[in-house]
Amino acid sequence: MPAHHVMAIDQGTTSTRCLVFDQRARLVAVVQREHRQHFPRPGWVEHDATEIWRNVDRIVPQALREAGIDASQVAGLGIANQRETTVLWDRHTGVPVGRAVVWQDTRTEDLVRELSALPGAERVRERSGLPLATYFSAPKVRWLLDHTPGLRERAERGDVLFGTMESWLIWNLTGGADGGSHVTDVTNASRTLLMNLSTLDWDDDLLAFFGIPRAMLPEIQPSAREHGVTRRVVPGLRIAAALGDQQAALFGQTCFDAGEAKCTYGTGSFLLMNTGTEPVSSRHGLLTTVAFQLDAEPAHYALEGSIAVTGSLVQWFRDALGLIRTAPEIETLARTVDDNGGCYIVPAFAGLFAPHWRSEARGLVVGLTSYVTKGHLARAVLEATAWQTREVVEAMNADSGLTTKALKVDGGMTPDHLLMQLIADVLDVPVMRPMLAETVSVGAAYAAGLAVGLWPDLRGLRRNWHRAAQWLPQMPAARREAEYANWRHAVRLSIDWGNRATRG
Repeated sequence: MPAHHVMAIDQGTTSTRCLVFDQRARLVAVVQREHRQHFPRPGWVEHDATEIWRNVDRIVPQALREAGIDASQVAGLGIANQRETTVLWDRHTGVPVGRAVVWQDTRTEDLVRELSALPGAERVRERSGLPLATYFSAPKVRWLLDHTPGLRERAERGDVLFGTMESWLIWNLTGGADGGSHVTDVTNASRTLLMNLSTLDWDDDLLAFFGIPRAMLPEIQPSAREHGVTRRVVPGLRIAAALGDQQAALFGQTCFDAGEAKCTYGTGSFLLMNTGTEPVSSRHGLLTTVAFQLDAEPAHYALEGSIAVTGSLVQWFRDALGLIRTAPEIETLARTVDDNGGCYIVPAFAGLFAPHWRSEARGLVVGLTSYVTKGHLARAVLEATAWQTREVVEAMNADSGLTTKALKVDGGMTPDHLLMQLIADVLDVPVMRPMLAETVSVGAAYAAGLAVGLWPDLRGLRRNWHRAAQWLPQMPAARREAEYANWRHAVRLSIDWGNRATRG
């Protein structure tokens, strides 16, 4: 039978899913398995890479069964993955060197501080587009090399391999210790602090700065191209794409041209803007990263802004304050009032992320009077996400010289119609949500289908994108700017409070 389906593996922070789509990008089957979160010490976050691999071994055949197809009907397989999470494993046995160090892990704080003081530290951002931070992979690799006896010598001999989660899965799927492909794609490589954004290759100076042997690194390849053929789990599948999860969401939202942007609203939120085929250095607290690369074509780059607290602010409102019983109730409560009653909430629970990057900032509620009700507080919670979005969009427009004309949205917060309307109001642009909510998986599937010719070109993929909802700006300009000025004042107070607390 003809191969008119495409499969996606979405290897996320809490679970791994396998999805099957047909040629019209309709979801045919989805299977999901969660994996354990390990917190052995404060600040440490780990995953068992072997457990995740076993989950893939189970869910891929099950997804095929539920779709009612076999491997011969799958044109290609795409993989999207949690970014920056670091796996080291033995090339000869396939056994991981301890558990994977997750992107949220902060054990490398002292190491990052030491590295930041070294000569040449400024070259890290210049070449990689990223700040020296615990978030990214290189400090995690260096920490493991420093703290595991004999590991550095094994790595220098090429006996130990490094990869982010897509590398680990591709290596295993294509044979593992029996000739598995050790590869990564440009989007994931761009999150390591080790890839030169201009050459799209590992940078010798950065490798020397972090003290990481080149022999342990995977080969960097375009996002959409054949990375190998599966020999395990379900033999014969063409692995035709790999992308980091946020880049996959950008691709799934069909943001193929410069100036197009998406935001994924979850516990925190990730806003990415396609900036075209030249990397744009940020002067406003954003990350420069690779958006995607199609085989034999120039890479597309993106600016990325991460907001630490969005959905988790709603959870705090529910769990810590007890003002609602379920997260969706916040919209109903916020609609009991017409405005915020002069109240603003800055959710700097652990500092402010983009575009401020002020770790000393602390959360605060300002403007309280006896007039303020829990409805006003609920509205202030939603407005905090909207204003933080505007800050990031303004930074992107300033850095890129482009103007965001619309924002495509996805993630768990997007069913909140009031929140989406507030975002449209504060940005003064349309906000659009797609029919298919699985944008990360769709992006991996689109890239794989494109690589194997299931879809002829990017225009064909755009035709698969269907709008489920749209919100148009309604707020008067004068009110928008007055409210934004109040928000910025609240942010300054948040930073000042943190500074005062630090000074004692």
